[in-house]
Amino acid sequence: GVLCSLAPLPTFVQISRDKSVGKLPLLPYSSMIVNGFVWTVYGILQQLPSLWSSNSLGMILGMYYFIQFKRYGPPGMNNLPGTISQHQFTIISILLANTFILTNFSKETAARVIGKEGILVFFILFASPLAAIKTVISTKSTATIPLHFTIASAINCSLWSVVGLFKMKDANVYIPSTLGLCCALVQLFLK
Repeated sequence: GVLCSLAPLPTFVQISRDKSVGKLPLLPYSSMIVNGFVWTVYGILQQLPSLWSSNSLGMILGMYYFIQFKRYGPPGMNNLPGTISQHQFTIISILLANTFILTNFSKETAARVIGKEGILVFFILFASPLAAIKTVISTKSTATIPLHFTIASAINCSLWSVVGLFKMKDANVYIPSTLGLCCALVQLFLK
């Protein structure tokens, strides 16, 4: 997970240098915040330090990437998908919904619900660079597919698939990791 969280760093160094996000979509970075939060909470509930520690870093770095994206993205961007405000609203809504789940349900029920939510959010994170396919097809350029993130995703998802299946024996970990690996391989094929 740490490798995946650090993978966008060179891209954001370039964004800071250029003072522009170019045609990059925001979805991978906003979903990184939510993914990190959900898996940090799930890892704490399930007492899995390897899960919550790597994902808490992902959540923090996702916030940094989001802030940089907001800072250097022009107002009214239409390639995010959605607007920056919609992304902020969605992130806050998910954080509040999970806080409600944590405070109103048993630990076991909260872990089950948040684990299932984690599968969905994880898939969105690792499939989100596929949002660039329309741009790839129309421009005949793969510049909008972040290579560092895609390679890191393939490695990360491979490792978590194995750990989730054989060590943790947790479908909430190995199912989304396997789906994420498939998405990363599609992106590498396009690149």
